[in-house]
Amino acid sequence: MDINDALALSTTNFLSLLDYVTPHDMSRATPCEGWSVHDLLAHVARGSDMAVSLVDGASRADASALLGQGNPDDVVSELRRALAAQLAAMTGESDLEKIVHHPMGDIAVKQLFEFRIADLTLHAWDLARAIDISEDLPDELVEHVYGALLPLESVMGQIGVFGEGPSGTLESESSTQVKLLDLTGRRP
Repeated sequence: MDINDALALSTTNFLSLLDYVTPHDMSRATPCEGWSVHDLLAHVARGSDMAVSLVDGASRADASALLGQGNPDDVVSELRRALAAQLAAMTGESDLEKIVHHPMGDIAVKQLFEFRIADLTLHAWDLARAIDISEDLPDELVEHVYGALLPLESVMGQIGVFGEGPSGTLESESSTQVKLLDLTGRRP
């Protein structure tokens, strides 16, 4: 799947879930330890804002500062704005090898795309689980993200954002979505 198509699909999929979020859902726990739905939505919004700033040439310190901003009151509107801005900024980026100064280190824009696609995909599942709606993710998106993350399998539990990483207990016939969730420390 083309990286621009994957970003568009991951964005559209996440946006479709926002239609189901109610004010009552904001305090619900998510599979992300210690995060409510409100926290998760704010995280995705801040990550999207950070990606836009990186594509626009932000420093590592400026990008990190965006991640540390507080949670907005109207997080759903803020997230819709941030996702639209991210899609516009990144889809318009033609130099995928350009280096940006991500808080984790210097990376190519192409890797930033992959980070954002994975973040949107995995957090879409987290959101769906938290608000008790269908957890099915688009198959082609799951395949794309799984393929991008699988080379990191041996270090997933050490990265610090994927829990314990893969459980090592899955059956070979498990669906790719189940394999992706397990790879990233989620136990459906």
